[in-house]
Amino acid sequence: MTKALDQIDRKILTQLMRDATLPIAQLADRVGLSQTPCWKRVQKLEAQGIITGRVALVDPGAVGLGLTVLTEVEAMDHTPEWRDRFLATVTSFPEVMEVLRLGGQSDYMLRIVVPDMPAYDAVYQRLTDKVPLKGVRSRFVMEALHRKTHLPL
Repeated sequence: MTKALDQIDRKILTQLMRDATLPIAQLADRVGLSQTPCWKRVQKLEAQGIITGRVALVDPGAVGLGLTVLTEVEAMDHTPEWRDRFLATVTSFPEVMEVLRLGGQSDYMLRIVVPDMPAYDAVYQRLTDKVPLKGVRSRFVMEALHRKTHLPL
């Protein structure tokens, strides 16, 4: 269900997506509110689950995680039990940054971040040891040319 957002909520979200460390006074000034109403709107957006967290963005290469792998997975079957096992497995791996369910030839796409190829191979082996898969295709990211974290509100 889409939540109805007014223009002020959109401005608040846009500012916080660009810099979640903004003090409430600056945020309020940027969106045209006083501090208390602005803070109440932020709390409401959090309570509604629209703001799901606040994080620091880290350059993976700067912390020794130089390989990003996009891994397509074809499910062995489509039972609830298999899906539950698969999801429990992949979400338990700290290297798996995203799990996307797809339409088309592949069923899932995993975004995996690791230091190097041997580390990816270890993730691959752990995954295939724990969950029966019909097929796995991996694509290795050579360079991230464009990346953003804020939504186009």
